[in-house]
Amino acid sequence: MNKAKSLLGGIALSVALATSALAAGVELNASSTGLAMQGYDPVAYFTVGEPTKGDYRITTLHNDAMYRFASEENKAEFEKNPEAYLPAYGGYCAFGTAMGFKFDGDPNYWKIVDDVLYLNLSKDIQERWEGDVPGFIERAEVQWDEIEDVAPADLQN
Repeated sequence: MNKAKSLLGGIALSVALATSALAAGVELNASSTGLAMQGYDPVAYFTVGEPTKGDYRITTLHNDAMYRFASEENKAEFEKNPEAYLPAYGGYCAFGTAMGFKFDGDPNYWKIVDDVLYLNLSKDIQERWEGDVPGFIERAEVQWDEIEDVAPADLQN
């Protein structure tokens, strides 16, 4: 675990400095403008089974974050039950959460497990996470309780 933390710690710093999608809030991964999931439609993962960019004209605000949708139908589904479509851990990387960090989740690296959407940081991280999905989810659940209200940068110190 220390080896993984060390690896992710180095990645975290570079990603945090290189990306503009740092959390607007603490428990939610959104851009500085409040855009969640880099503008991808959270409902589309469940309906079409792939990342789908949302339309900037079809949006809704949820927990101070702006979500975009590919269709009015997807927006309506989300508004009926947002919790069914929101990514786990506020949209932060599931593997990073398991290691006690908050890295941006990339909407292109995802998996639905037991009707929950999980995002990961990159292809390599997604592959590592898929090596023990149940174990990493279990660890992430414990870690999330401790880090949910902590700013991403504060976890790297």
